[in-house]
Amino acid sequence: MRTTGDRIRQAVSFEVIGLLISVPLAAFAFGYSLEKTGVLGLIGATLATVWNYIFNLGFDHTLKRLTGSTRKSIKIRFLHAFSFELGLLMAFLPIIAWWMEIELLEALFVDISFALFYLVYAFVFTWCYDTVFPDTDAAALPEQ
Repeated sequence: MRTTGDRIRQAVSFEVIGLLISVPLAAFAFGYSLEKTGVLGLIGATLATVWNYIFNLGFDHTLKRLTGSTRKSIKIRFLHAFSFELGLLMAFLPIIAWWMEIELLEALFVDISFALFYLVYAFVFTWCYDTVFPDTDAAALPEQ
């Protein structure tokens, strides 16, 4: 199981790299100002960082209880990324509508766009992170 320090490093590095990629892309794609999109990105990153820590802690505890290890197969990685983004999508939708001063339907489109970006990004980032900073507990079972 990962340490608290490792979980914090993972969450913070995930959000910083994600912001550096997603904010300019979102500003360009949706035609919003970089400043307004940047603040939205910071709000989202703060929300996502807290959610990241809570979600990953719960996910790993559940995975260890069910399988005896925190090792993630490809199927589990897809489940992990999808369920993380779905929870975040629901929490972020009203914030987007409020901050960007847009209708919920337009906010849903923006939110889904962010979620799709982060769905792929979460899968790739977590896989890379697990490779660079392996979880010693995950070595207990072979990858499936």
